[in-house]
Amino acid sequence: MADPKGFLTTPRETACSRPVADRLKDWNEVYVPGSLLPIISKQAGRCMDCGIPFCHNGCPLGNLIPEWNDFAYREDWSAASERLHATNNFPEFTGRLCPAPCESACVLGINQPAVTIKNVEVSIIDKAWDNGNVTPQPPERLSGKTAAVIGSGPAGLAAAQQLTRAGHTVVVYERADRIGGLLRYGIPEFKMEKVHINRRIEQMRAEGTKFRTGVEIGRDLDAGQLRKRFDAVVIAAGATVSRDLPVPGRELRGIHFAMEYLPLANKVQEGDFVAPPITAEGKHVVVIGGGDTGADCVGTAHRQGAASVTQLEIMPRPSEDRPTGQPWPTFPMLYKVTSAHEEGGERIYSVSTTHFEGDEDGNVQALHLVEVEFKDGKLEQKPGTERVLPAQLVTLAMGFTGTDQANGLVQQFGLELDARGNIDRDASYATNVDGVFVAGDAGRGQSLIVWAIAEGRSAARGVDRYLTGTSALPYPVKPTDRSLMV
Repeated sequence: MADPKGFLTTPRETACSRPVADRLKDWNEVYVPGSLLPIISKQAGRCMDCGIPFCHNGCPLGNLIPEWNDFAYREDWSAASERLHATNNFPEFTGRLCPAPCESACVLGINQPAVTIKNVEVSIIDKAWDNGNVTPQPPERLSGKTAAVIGSGPAGLAAAQQLTRAGHTVVVYERADRIGGLLRYGIPEFKMEKVHINRRIEQMRAEGTKFRTGVEIGRDLDAGQLRKRFDAVVIAAGATVSRDLPVPGRELRGIHFAMEYLPLANKVQEGDFVAPPITAEGKHVVVIGGGDTGADCVGTAHRQGAASVTQLEIMPRPSEDRPTGQPWPTFPMLYKVTSAHEEGGERIYSVSTTHFEGDEDGNVQALHLVEVEFKDGKLEQKPGTERVLPAQLVTLAMGFTGTDQANGLVQQFGLELDARGNIDRDASYATNVDGVFVAGDAGRGQSLIVWAIAEGRSAARGVDRYLTGTSALPYPVKPTDRSLMV
């Protein structure tokens, strides 16, 4: 146990954010660099080293949290990094982007603030990079087998790295111009600077993984041809079809899906544009959707100089305390103030958009909404609550409905879909097509980065067994296990 009295004597402290006025002037990560290191050892010492560590159950990856907390407390950063990487290929991603269901399951969290597991995780991996503890791990021998991975998001990268380290020759196909999937173009720079992706890609290249960008399977390369070229295929294409809002005025210019808007801001940071083709500068911005993607739109609009930013959510405002129907150790739906919300704007709950209003040139100018409430389990409009918001830019951030079928990938492979419209798979992540596997949102539906990495690792085990008849790779989660779904 790290510190037997740590959870009694040490209060919870988290990373310090840069002042709002400073961070709105740039796109750097919002947290003060190095602010965690002076406090992180004591924070790790708050871990109770429970007899039954429920944080393991809360984490789809099964992270060995008490073990690396103990090493962090003792400032043995090399050993902490080894324990962290034992279950997670990319802890610098999850340490910045995961909502930390492990903290919701922390035993200390029953009656005290939980251990800052996420902060400890990101401190360990950042220290590991600084100390040179993260190095390529090429396989000792090659198997002679080949595998293609479609998609370079967290699921695809995790599957590719695991398969490469198992000795297979792996090629990752990405339809965008850079590797990273939504990590690259869907996550704003202020949440995760892309240096963290770039150095992982270089590690994977040094291990032997090959990358092909600008190739969309189904359009640029026939799926059937790909299957003939490789001994196995992993589909990790994500759930990229955005949920639309079919109301009058949707056709007006200035209304965009979040994933049309956010990537352009990231491309500016990559040097592709001087200014984004879609910008919030000087505009009244309305973000429809109250989740993390909506918050990303809010923070992006602030940095682009929006005149105002309003975020709409159809559901009621969540409670600030754990609801009785979501007891420990489940992941509760709580009212959350992200860094983007700290920077300004208004959030409106229990409202639904009725229609958009445009000017004579076909540009959106206003959004009409109405309050809604639950009656007999259904959302109904409240008469007399209509109102109008000025809106020259509207982003739709209402989630995703499944993997892209317009490019022909599903049809060309001949894949079966489940009842939810996702690519169907069995307990080994195999689809109905021999040698074709699926991992991440493409098979699970829209979910969290920690689930994507867990599924990528698990699918790699299924592929390894398919190619060699056995596998020593880990199997973090079965695709049918939804007991931890968040």
